[in-house]
Amino acid sequence: MKQRLLYIEDDQEIGQWTSEYLHEKGYEVVWLTSGDQALDAAENSDLVLLDVMLPGLDGFTIGQRLKKEHPHTPILMLSARTAIGDKLYGLQFADDYVTKPFHPDELAARIEVLLRRYEKQEAAITELKHLHVYLGENRIVDTRTNEELVLTGKQYHIFTYMLRHRNQILTKEQIYEGVWGEPYIEGDKTLMVHIRHLREKIESDPSHPGIIETIRGIGYRLKL
Repeated sequence: MKQRLLYIEDDQEIGQWTSEYLHEKGYEVVWLTSGDQALDAAENSDLVLLDVMLPGLDGFTIGQRLKKEHPHTPILMLSARTAIGDKLYGLQFADDYVTKPFHPDELAARIEVLLRRYEKQEAAITELKHLHVYLGENRIVDTRTNEELVLTGKQYHIFTYMLRHRNQILTKEQIYEGVWGEPYIEGDKTLMVHIRHLREKIESDPSHPGIIETIRGIGYRLKL
């Protein structure tokens, strides 16, 4: 079965030759010129190629929403923006960032690497202290009781977002914007409340957490 790529690019010339090239490489390509239908189109896609400069919502906003709704679908950003700030911002949610102009062979190689990486992630079990995390099945099992943990949608999104950035110190702003897809408002307690409830479900001792660590004055870190 062909792997399906969702390609979002408003430049007709670039979009045409890139789509044709990827078709020749054996991929099924769905090409959109804006992000209006991106969330629905990503439903059965194996990877998303996303331009930054788009009509309407920009690629950064669309990418955050895509990763929130489809956390296990890799996103490769494409942009003429070469500033390190733009790259770092994009890589908060995207899995790779390629600057334009790019060589099609390099693009194909990066796509193959991301697809292989996610295939391995979905097949593997992530062991996290007393938890077994089955990302491909959206399941978390407590090995002490062999019972599946029941998380809310937001709790699961927070957990998997932090798992993708394991052992990294994440600010409250990064986590909130990565999960909710909206700007964080200083003083908002929403994230703190969700993490407290999440800890009650995943930690051996929620009052002394060993999985989600609080980094005072900054945010949190998920420790492996």
